[in-house]
Amino acid sequence: MSISVLHVDDEPDFAELAADMLEREDDRFTVATATSASEGLERLAADDFDCIVSDYDMPGQNGIEFLEQVRDEFPDLPFILYTGKGSEEVASDAISAGVTDYLQKEGGISQYALLTNRIRNAVKNHYAQIELADREQRLNLFFEQSPLGVIEWNENFDAVRMNDAAEDILGYAEDDLAGQPWEVIVTESDRDAVGDVVANLLENKGGYHSINENIREDGEQIICEWHNRVVTDENEDVVAIFSQFQDITERKQRENSLEQLHAATRDLMTATTVEEVATRASETATQVLQVPMNGIHHYDTEADALVPIAWADKTDDVLGDSPPPLPVDSSLAGQVYRTGEAQRFADIREADDTFDPETPFRSEYIIPLDDYGVFILSSPEADVFDATNEVLADVFAANVETALDHVEQRQHLQRERDRLDEFASIISHDLRNPLNAATGRLELAQRECNSDHLDGVAQAHDRMDALIDDVFTLAREGKQVEDSDPVDLGDTIDACWRNVETVSATLVTETEQTIIAESSRLKQLLENLFRNAVEHGGETVRITAGDLDDGFYVADNGPGIPENERVEVFEAGYSTADEGTGFGLNIVQEITEAHGWDISVTDSETGGARFEVTGVETAAA
Repeated sequence: MSISVLHVDDEPDFAELAADMLEREDDRFTVATATSASEGLERLAADDFDCIVSDYDMPGQNGIEFLEQVRDEFPDLPFILYTGKGSEEVASDAISAGVTDYLQKEGGISQYALLTNRIRNAVKNHYAQIELADREQRLNLFFEQSPLGVIEWNENFDAVRMNDAAEDILGYAEDDLAGQPWEVIVTESDRDAVGDVVANLLENKGGYHSINENIREDGEQIICEWHNRVVTDENEDVVAIFSQFQDITERKQRENSLEQLHAATRDLMTATTVEEVATRASETATQVLQVPMNGIHHYDTEADALVPIAWADKTDDVLGDSPPPLPVDSSLAGQVYRTGEAQRFADIREADDTFDPETPFRSEYIIPLDDYGVFILSSPEADVFDATNEVLADVFAANVETALDHVEQRQHLQRERDRLDEFASIISHDLRNPLNAATGRLELAQRECNSDHLDGVAQAHDRMDALIDDVFTLAREGKQVEDSDPVDLGDTIDACWRNVETVSATLVTETEQTIIAESSRLKQLLENLFRNAVEHGGETVRITAGDLDDGFYVADNGPGIPENERVEVFEAGYSTADEGTGFGLNIVQEITEAHGWDISVTDSETGGARFEVTGVETAAA
């Protein structure tokens, strides 16, 4: 940093000599000269200087009078009185006028080294004071304007001062907390943990973030989040600790409620009936949402009304009976059900469409549950529910809706499973038994006579047998996968290849994955893809099976599948091969869907077909 100096002395030669010597002593110095106080003031008005060096005994105005005028405009600018006529009286007057330093002129050039050092120190201290004042100003602004609580502690961690926000959070007046140790505002249960934070701060002299329980002046316990920072001096000694903090009690309560709601949701997902979901949901609303009066009304299509299927005990107590059904066309709950939009009522007695104007309830928050019905939270007091209640209730209601969907899906899947089992039984007994009888009769006929017509019948029987196998497999594969295990994909591919009539076809396996799947169905999937490739690609087709980021693929160098047929190929009965049953790729799709995977078809690098199975879970290494 360059240092600009103004040297004022009524002896021009001495002023120039001193300027030269100072610039030689320190090449950062730039020294300007003036031969009178008035000229010095003019130079100050025109340029910026870091320090003034002035003689005392000058005509017109002496050095102290010059200093007094400088102080009127520049109260903090370093000013060194450098005079050949020193005395205790002059020194005293100079100090009274605000001089920075006082130095007597001496003979020889050694005096300039001393003067240079005095100037450097004066400038350094001046800018240090400016920086300190700036920091103090910013710190005061931080204290006064911070929306968060701020406390300054001394090196012993006793409170020094606090801002208004801190007073509001802790309930203490600044004078009441000043001088008190940190333990005063920390609950006994958290003092050991906070003591570790304090020790860490004082030892490492850095910053530390913590969350702990605090106690207000009135005894109320709250949870606060703290950001602490230690301030040290040039010797690394602690001079202060600043703590910025906020009350996060409500946030923590919301987080705890959300955690409990997530746990309750996991419990909901194990329910097997709508009534069971509703009962568990009502219990959760009572225990977690802290709404002891609540209930779920299910839409009854025959009655065209919302019928109560679960409600809290307190609801019974207030009503004196079970909740009544609510008409869809003339009730607040019906209005919410029709519009699909939740509504909060500060006082339902004053709302339009109130089913019972004499109801003991006042506040209500009603949430739609899609087509299932509504979730009602009630209170006998007016205007109880706020935005926080709404958020938590909305989150939970969405989870209840998901659980109801899950029950419906499980019931639908069970019906499908029963239907498929019945279908498989019909295939196994009502179709295969007559076919077996016909095959036996055919063999007897072939022994008694030789006819080309019988060969055609045999081929028809074989095709019927293949169709029955595929349809039976299709019925079985449509069931959801329930038991999955880690399966080595490469080993499974090789085993499936050995089970398929491949003639002169070749297989290249490029996988090292272990995936989560039902082994038998995975084999069925791969064998069908291999048969499809051989049937459509010819006896010498080349097949490659390899890894994808989230699954695997099977590709060939056959004729491929036209883009406009890539959805149709998975439909039951679709086939372009004379010998195909049309069920192979449909079975493949059923197996992928039963696993929760996706399958698509595109072009392979060689122009053939490439089947990609994605959404596959891999086993942990």
